[in-house]
Amino acid sequence: MVYLPTILFALGEGAVLPLIPIIAAKMGADVAFAALVASALVVGQLCGNLPAGWAVARIGERYTMVIAGLVSMVAVLGMLLAPTLGVFAASVFMLGFCAAAFGLARHAFMTTRVPIPFRARALSLLGGSFRLGIFIGPFVTAALLQIFDGEDASIWFFLACLLVMVVLVTFGPDPEKLIAPVRAASSPTIVEDTGEAVTGSIPTLARAGIFRTMWHHRGVLGRLGLAAASLSAVRSARQVVLPLWGLSLGLDTQTIALVVGVSGAIDFALFYASGQVMDRFGRLWAAMPAMVLMGAGFLALSFTHEGDAAVLWFGMLAAVLGVGNGLSSGLLLTLGADIAPQQEPATFLGSWRTLTDAGGAIAPLIVAGVTAVASLSAASGVMGVVGLLGAAGFIRWIPRFSPRRPE
Repeated sequence: MVYLPTILFALGEGAVLPLIPIIAAKMGADVAFAALVASALVVGQLCGNLPAGWAVARIGERYTMVIAGLVSMVAVLGMLLAPTLGVFAASVFMLGFCAAAFGLARHAFMTTRVPIPFRARALSLLGGSFRLGIFIGPFVTAALLQIFDGEDASIWFFLACLLVMVVLVTFGPDPEKLIAPVRAASSPTIVEDTGEAVTGSIPTLARAGIFRTMWHHRGVLGRLGLAAASLSAVRSARQVVLPLWGLSLGLDTQTIALVVGVSGAIDFALFYASGQVMDRFGRLWAAMPAMVLMGAGFLALSFTHEGDAAVLWFGMLAAVLGVGNGLSSGLLLTLGADIAPQQEPATFLGSWRTLTDAGGAIAPLIVAGVTAVASLSAASGVMGVVGLLGAAGFIRWIPRFSPRRPE
């Protein structure tokens, strides 16, 4: 009940993601507009984090996930039956909006229910559940295209995954009721009602709004949050730079897919190791190697384009980027859980996820802009610098805002 809904949602989403620009192109979009339609998913997710934080704080994780699943089904039907490109793009945006609500609801649940000694492993498994769906989804799409010879089959598959997920969350055991919240050491003591008369005011837990929460935690969001956004940016740049680099080297589609696939497989294989490292040695010991590897990998890649062994370097450094990304699996989820208020984490996590998602959304724009002005090698170098600056930010701020070792 904790991980299976995430796998179902991610599996359907992973099956549809590669088809969004293809469907947009078949509906009349040029290459640039097709890319814009595909980016509507990220923009929707970015816009959905803050409202999702509000919804989870008001109605709880379970109902937020059910509502997000139902609206996602409407969005998927909109993608399937869209009469115009505008309706299709709006459906993709709404799907991203719902994905934000679904992800934040599960993140908030894990923040309040998982004890600190194995929090990182639990959240790495949550991140691994999402990666499993995204990793397997394209293979499901390939099989469905082979059988049915049309993109609609993958969209119907996503709809089926959402239906199963909604039924599971609605009628299955509620983890919120089965697992008691973990009370932090600093949490106020709850006194049992004995029926005796009391004097003075009755203590209540104030529920802060979204923007008040952002202002109250502006210090951590402006420091550790920016370092986390740099990690999200480097991750996102990897998905853009590697395919473009292969194309710039003149490689065929199958070879590029193989290199990117191997990098993704390495990334997926390391997701639980990341949680082990964070729980045993502290968050910094996962953050620093991951950022240094990805930053150095992008910088090294920027110097290999014109060399005789450019293709070999491409494959090797893609693997290095996969290792770095794998070592950071669950890191953003864990850091967000570490620094979120234990009593009411949802509104803070909405702000945290908005900041990290913004880093992921801006990175492709940086790559495109630098490539247009200079070259793809320069864009790779810029992202390498971002990665190393992010490593420095983690070194500086993790000890202050997040424990090195769980107490």
